[in-house]
Amino acid sequence: MRATIDQYLNNLRSLMPKGKAWARENEAALTRLLRAFATPLMRVHNRAVDLIDEVDPRTSVELLPDWERVCGLPDPCSGQPESLAERRDQVVAKLAARGGQSIPFFIELARNLGYEVTITEFRPFRCISKCKDPLTQGDWRFVWQVNAPAETIRTMKANSGCSEPLRTWGNAPLECNFNRLKPAHTKVIFTYGA
Repeated sequence: MRATIDQYLNNLRSLMPKGKAWARENEAALTRLLRAFATPLMRVHNRAVDLIDEVDPRTSVELLPDWERVCGLPDPCSGQPESLAERRDQVVAKLAARGGQSIPFFIELARNLGYEVTITEFRPFRCISKCKDPLTQGDWRFVWQVNAPAETIRTMKANSGCSEPLRTWGNAPLECNFNRLKPAHTKVIFTYGA
């Protein structure tokens, strides 16, 4: 919780000895001196409170460049984000990505990037397959398909800056991140509007 000068002034007054020599009136010279001491104490206190927001990349502003440096951002997949909210989302996505090869991992990766997707795997056609199943043989067992909306629209958030666009859209970060993190022996296909 942020502090005020009056709170620190009252704290300093409470530390003074009792007696007539220690004037406590607001216009007394000693009170003005204590107010001068209270001002930097209040500033340090409030900066410490600000630090609590800065250590979380979801609310960081001043330390966001350090978070980006630690995460290796911007990278070729994320590109140069246009807004503060997109920069934060990229850092959170990078920190949340633990690695994996499962469908839930890639769905969560897409969600962290701001996309809602489903994934389809292709299986070889066998005699026990259904008539409506695709005729996939050979290398199709190494192919999987990401189904995403035609365009993902990102709307400005409440904690965005004043000069940021109200909306941005595009699917390039999704494709780049999936191609970078997919298992090396697989191929990924993207379908939009599904």
